[in-house]
Amino acid sequence: MRVLGLVAAAGGGVDRRLRVELAEPATARGWRLAITLTPTAGRWMDAVGETARLQALTDLPVRSVSRLPSEPKPYPIPDAFLFVPATANSLAKLALGIADNQALTALGEALGTPGVPMVVRPQADAAQRAHPRWASHVDTLIAAGVHIADGAATDPWEPLLDFLEGL
Repeated sequence: MRVLGLVAAAGGGVDRRLRVELAEPATARGWRLAITLTPTAGRWMDAVGETARLQALTDLPVRSVSRLPSEPKPYPIPDAFLFVPATANSLAKLALGIADNQALTALGEALGTPGVPMVVRPQADAAQRAHPRWASHVDTLIAAGVHIADGAATDPWEPLLDFLEGL
């Protein structure tokens, strides 16, 4: 069974959309989910009961904190990664190689793994995109082989699975 590394940052709507628009459709398509949330996204999801709902979709732990050095890795290297939503902050950290939480550690390691496709859906408003480093961060990720699937914040997320599966 293919393993999908489903990563989410604390962008608006993640608590309502991640499970319904990505996790459930991905499992219906035969993906085994390795779900990792940024710490803030983890808090948001816990607060509304979504972590438990996501956990019910996979036999692998839903993570938002790193493991202890004495603990084994909780899941195999995913066959592909989907990072939705990717906030401006998390996108910048990924481009700069800042792995200060479990989600960015997983994504950073994937960038260095040949044959593991990664699709990122940025969720950033006009002011965030106007930051002088935004374009260079996106360019850095593209140069590293990341597929940027940009779109409006209200665009549905499920078509990103089609995009990923078409790579």
